[in-house]
Amino acid sequence: MVESIMTDKQFDRIIQMIRMVLDGCKDLEEAKQKIDQLLGDRKDKEE
Repeated sequence: MVESIMTDKQFDRIIQMIRMVLDGCKDLEEAKQKIDQLLGDRKDKEE
């Protein structure tokens, strides 16, 4: 089993990216859609 540990720098970068996504959203539903789209794009790249 592989265990990965996130560094503080990696965590900060993820939070900054989430903030950038949320800054452009008018409401919670739009934010959820954008996050879902990013997750979908990531899954496509892994396959």
